[in-house]
Amino acid sequence: MHIRNPVEWSVDQLRLAGHAVESIGQHRRGMDMPAPAVRRIGYADIRDALAKGLEDFAAFRTDVASLCVIYPLAGLVLARLAFGYDLLPLVFPLVSGFALIGPIAAVGLYEMSRRREQTGDGSWADAFDLFRSPSFGAIVGLGVVLLALFLLWLGAAMTIYDMTLGPEPPASITGFARDVLTTARGWAMIVIGIGVGFLFALLAFSISVVSFPLLIDREVGIATAVMTSLRAVIANPGPMAVWGLVVAGLLVLGSIPALLGLIVVMPTLGHATWHLYRKVVAH
Repeated sequence: MHIRNPVEWSVDQLRLAGHAVESIGQHRRGMDMPAPAVRRIGYADIRDALAKGLEDFAAFRTDVASLCVIYPLAGLVLARLAFGYDLLPLVFPLVSGFALIGPIAAVGLYEMSRRREQTGDGSWADAFDLFRSPSFGAIVGLGVVLLALFLLWLGAAMTIYDMTLGPEPPASITGFARDVLTTARGWAMIVIGIGVGFLFALLAFSISVVSFPLLIDREVGIATAVMTSLRAVIANPGPMAVWGLVVAGLLVLGSIPALLGLIVVMPTLGHATWHLYRKVVAH
């Protein structure tokens, strides 16, 4: 058997990605398929999805941890850039923005859980099978939408800072913290920022909670995937609200120790999201 070197393997993956992008036009026929039925779920389904997500994380062990180490590293790099360019007010928006773009980073985890569900086994290499998927173009397209929301959130956060504590950048970390926590303008920034951030998070959550897993699982169009996700949220307001709070809470906890907790939190949530999708969308 011929063992390919990393260069050969990378070239093959790029070729597969090119084929997938070329298939976007062919993928449009999925837009004509009937929308999947949405089930009502309960709070027990949330617990079960989390339990299965932990099982997948345990099954893949260091494979997943190694794949997801990029999350905290990326966050730290972004934070460092913010410090270096006097953008200290954007550190929290950058970190919290993980909630907006998390579904993009987790698509490989969905595929790993799908493969393990089908075969009882799998590895991190399964994540790269997405390059072969006819839905790859749609996944990229929806990812661009979430990335745009992320950038809009950063712009909104900077505008809120300019209207409250700005427009001059803070002179120091301690001075910034003091202004935020001990002044009326600082608390105004917190309240307005949380409110606006909630709206961004709600929109991103509603259009993506099951859309990415659906695109991986079936050949449907972006519009069908997004509408199915919205219908899932509308049909299950209570459980979906709890799931959103669980995601937000775990991301906060994972971010506290220098973002290192995200090595465990992100893959667990990614795997759990796949199992939640399986419960919500009828097959």
